Amino acid sequence: MSEYHFQPDYAIPPGETLQEELTSRGMTQAELADRTGMAKKTINEIVKGKAPITPETALKLEHVFGLPAHFWNALEQNYRETKARLDEQDRLQEDLSWFQQFPVQEMIKFGWLRRCQSKVEQFQELLTFFGVSSTSAWQTVWENPQTAYRQSQCVTVHREAISAWLRQGERVGHQLDCAPYRESQFRKSLKRIRELTRETPTIFVPQLQELCAEAGVAVVFVRELPRTGISGATRWLNTNKALIQLSLRYKSNDHLWFTFFHEAGHIVKHGKEIFLEINGNGLDGEKEEEANQFACNELIPPEHWHEFLETFDHSVVEVCRFAKKINIDPGIVVGRLQHEKVWGHEKGNKLKVRLVWSDETITT
Repeated sequence: MSEYHFQPDYAIPPGETLQEELTSRGMTQAELADRTGMAKKTINEIVKGKAPITPETALKLEHVFGLPAHFWNALEQNYRETKARLDEQDRLQEDLSWFQQFPVQEMIKFGWLRRCQSKVEQFQELLTFFGVSSTSAWQTVWENPQTAYRQSQCVTVHREAISAWLRQGERVGHQLDCAPYRESQFRKSLKRIRELTRETPTIFVPQLQELCAEAGVAVVFVRELPRTGISGATRWLNTNKALIQLSLRYKSNDHLWFTFFHEAGHIVKHGKEIFLEINGNGLDGEKEEEANQFACNELIPPEHWHEFLETFDHSVVEVCRFAKKINIDPGIVVGRLQHEKVWGHEKGNKLKVRLVWSDETITT
């Protein structure tokens, strides 16, 4: 059962309580002014809700009525907070068209947002999810995130959906403990990670995350949202902690591993300088090609690949033999053959491992 937080849709000025006390005691505002040494006008403005009850006034009221100062201070604080919340709701009501651009239902389904009673409350929940206080603050933070990502050019994408996916990765990434980033350690980790390509997700996911965390890189798996078309993303959470975010977009092991090493390439080759506008379709061609080439070379070293192609007889058996020789999953070899058009996209797919989401984990 979801937790329900009652929030009144009205704000009661503490002056109303003050007037009730005056009435019950048969005391006039003028007499209260004499007893507290305050101006009659000030008392009248407090009663009408035009002036606040200050901590000094609260102490004076304590002496007159015998009600503790914290009682009056709490009335004032609750009134101001409720009034500010209601004013915010009025402003948010005007921005509902912006809120409706986000895939809120999917975010609720994935557990990223709690379901709220009204659209305005759901709007406030969305702002809290992004860690901002207004639509203008969202634009400042999320219009130009320092992020590099692999994105399909065949999908009509929406920046709001992209930002939600990126934000969820950021939230998860902040929760992972990592050592300070060291490039030398990360390069060593990548050599060991390559050996995990032949393992099942129950084995490779925790080991991948652990090896990267030791080098200062948080690796998170976040379900893809509609209208994003993103396979992976890279950014820096702080000066000593990088983040690689993977979506399992194409649900095959060759694509997942290529995406991981592509994003790792951005960290190694481009460091903290990677930058991407969220309205764009990717980094400049040169940096993307550098990341692609890094992934290719890390997964299948160039000398092994060229030697393999020279004698390749186009048989599945030969692919399996080569994959075993260089200690890599054969599905990755198939993906490379298809990408370089040595094979058609329909050939060899049985050697690829299909991956699916099960709750928040990946399985075959």
